[in-house]
Amino acid sequence: MRPLVGRMRTRAARAVTSVAAAVLLLGGLLGPPGAAAAPAAEPASLVNPFVGTQNFGNTFPGASAPFGMVQVSPDTGGQGGYDYAQNTIYGFSQTHLSGVGCGVAGELPLMPTTGPVTDVNPEHYRSGYSHDDEEATPGYYRVGLTSYGVDAELTATERTGWQRYTFPATGAANVLFNTGKANQKVFDSEVRVVGDRTVEGRVRAGNFCAGKDEHTVYFTATFDRPFASYGTWRGTTATTGSREAAGEGGNGAWATFDATADRDVVVKVGLSYTGLDGARKNLAAETGDSYDFDATRAKLRDTWERQLDSVRIGGGTRDRQSAFYTALYHAQLHPNLAGDVDGRYTGFDGRTHTATGYTPYQNFSLWDTYRPQNQLLELLQPRVARDVALSVVGIGRDGGWLPRWALAESETNIMTGDPVTPFLVEAWSKGLLAGHEEEAYALLKRNATTTPPADSPYNGRSGVDYYRRLGYVPSGLKLGEDCAHKGGDNDCVHPASATLEYSAADAALALMARGLGHRADARMFAERGQWYRKLWDPSIAQFRPRTADGAWVTPYDPVEAGRQFHEGGAYQYQWLVPQDPAGLVGLMGGRRATERRLDSFFAYDKLLTDPAGTARRDWISAPYDYYGKPTYNPNNEPDLHAPYMYLWAGAPAKTATVVRAAMTLFTTGPDGMTGNDDLGTMSAWYVFSSLGLYPTMSGGDFLAVSSPQFESAVVRIGRYGTRQGGTLTVTAPGASDERRYVRGVAVDGRELPRTWLPWSAVAHGGSLAHRLGTEPGSWGTGPGAEPPSVGGAGRRGPDVV
Repeated sequence: MRPLVGRMRTRAARAVTSVAAAVLLLGGLLGPPGAAAAPAAEPASLVNPFVGTQNFGNTFPGASAPFGMVQVSPDTGGQGGYDYAQNTIYGFSQTHLSGVGCGVAGELPLMPTTGPVTDVNPEHYRSGYSHDDEEATPGYYRVGLTSYGVDAELTATERTGWQRYTFPATGAANVLFNTGKANQKVFDSEVRVVGDRTVEGRVRAGNFCAGKDEHTVYFTATFDRPFASYGTWRGTTATTGSREAAGEGGNGAWATFDATADRDVVVKVGLSYTGLDGARKNLAAETGDSYDFDATRAKLRDTWERQLDSVRIGGGTRDRQSAFYTALYHAQLHPNLAGDVDGRYTGFDGRTHTATGYTPYQNFSLWDTYRPQNQLLELLQPRVARDVALSVVGIGRDGGWLPRWALAESETNIMTGDPVTPFLVEAWSKGLLAGHEEEAYALLKRNATTTPPADSPYNGRSGVDYYRRLGYVPSGLKLGEDCAHKGGDNDCVHPASATLEYSAADAALALMARGLGHRADARMFAERGQWYRKLWDPSIAQFRPRTADGAWVTPYDPVEAGRQFHEGGAYQYQWLVPQDPAGLVGLMGGRRATERRLDSFFAYDKLLTDPAGTARRDWISAPYDYYGKPTYNPNNEPDLHAPYMYLWAGAPAKTATVVRAAMTLFTTGPDGMTGNDDLGTMSAWYVFSSLGLYPTMSGGDFLAVSSPQFESAVVRIGRYGTRQGGTLTVTAPGASDERRYVRGVAVDGRELPRTWLPWSAVAHGGSLAHRLGTEPGSWGTGPGAEPPSVGGAGRRGPDVV
């Protein structure tokens, strides 16, 4: 045992070291006038896991390995499991998702208590705590539980969660396992006390966002010493000496220790989605006989240092650097390992499979992550991105259909459109589906042209039959009659946005079809990639839903748009034509008319004088208020790429102004997130935009170029297969909120006259040297400087540059 006073001294020493590092860092940042700022040291020290834990960012502050199966974190209540505004904790559960918009995961909360175990209601045994006695860094969390005088610490490996409790001197130090409590519906559970050191069981849960999904997680937990007594409970009845509890409703178990002398208790929990045998193997493989909490914590810290060191930034304030590395951290928490150490995983057919040649992953918020998060992983962690893509293909193989929002081993049917198509086409375009291209294409084509069979749990493209016949999904369809409905969300409820998303997905699929030699399919999908035009009403110059007979829906307010666009109105969705921005500019009346429309959308004149205030007052109404304003909504995904539409309007300088204003919404406080982080999507937007690069179209194989936030960034391009990686160096001397306008860019020493780069220009490293000014210049304003319209009638793409 390590005495508590020694641990307190260790924490004090760490605090002094952190302060000293901060002083050194700040001194570097404030160095001689005009000097380049020192690069940020120890990126993990700049991460604040509490960012996004308040005001519906729905992140979690606990410990997780990058893309780990386990996310062990405190639970206070709220959608993300932890709400910074609440002041009590009812447990430390093993699974969390960062930034989702509904209650999810939170399975198996453990809770240390003292005294007799009689009241097993978590609302009663929860403990108070203070943020002044709480800390979190990548891979580690600690808090003092005031109700019991217990110090709780958390860390993890990829498939195991570790907890260390320091109790007051007591003969009744308890650890409660509540298998009947989660942050979503628990259908049933089992728990068993095994011997004098182990507790095992399972939890079957689901109904994410009112979906019909379900999954089962298995666990085995072992302690560093024998417990003195134990018991289980069913409902509200606790039975000392009982070893088993199972069924619906509340179930749980506890172990009690004598902490009068040895006050530390360490428990490590192995998880699996295949069964108890998998959980035991995972625990044994990743932890062996060790219960060394500090060594496990140090190893995970080193892992996060390497992960975050993939981008080294220089310049900017400490707060901006902290916001950047916190975003980079959040963007690499998901997707999550699905398989055991031996490659076994549970498929979407409910059977156990063994992955060959890849590591299986799960938890795919595709409607969100197909935009920038997928591409960020391709850049920094291509091996993970490849395994993720093959895992999605595996879902189609095992479950018979491709997913939209996959949680563990089941489809939730949450969100609409067809996000899996751009997601997989993007992976194909980077060579990450090698050996599986035709299998993936066949699944994508079936998904894009037909609906799932009646006995399938998937909604799929529920409006595709109407879309094929009319060129759009019509308004007025009835679920269960006109469109099959398997729970969750449905395209037929949001037909206008479904049409735009189908069209964008088809344009992406056309690229894959062409690349694989399916010429007839390529022509068909390319034509469908232009069907966004069928909802363009020239009389109001807006997208507008139509009925099956072709009539425009009347009356019509584009702000709310009858809620026929999903989580946004016509103003937010007017830019969702990533495949053909040039065609959209033509519909809007040309470059100058589009620029004026963008100015109105962003309240541009106000941004010039009060960017932060305008972003908060004019753009965002409130979390989840998607239909309240005709302006940019950067707390949601559909218009994330809209700042870059200025590039097609011939006004790239304005992109820099809008992006800088949006960045003010990312702060270092608990409310420092624009909205739900959606498994790292918003964070990935921040990372890419900080580098002055942005992927506007999945599968398009190009990056829009704009103004970097920092004076320098050194990006370590990930290695995979024949891709040897490399180092991309981005420089922008004097970059600041005022000096934000691009006056010129050199790529590997050659001037770049365009506002975009082919992906190949950065995939192996190189240099991007920006010259910035305090006033807009002419860079990127000429005809032909805009990025490609890959799905346009007159296609121009990076493959022909």
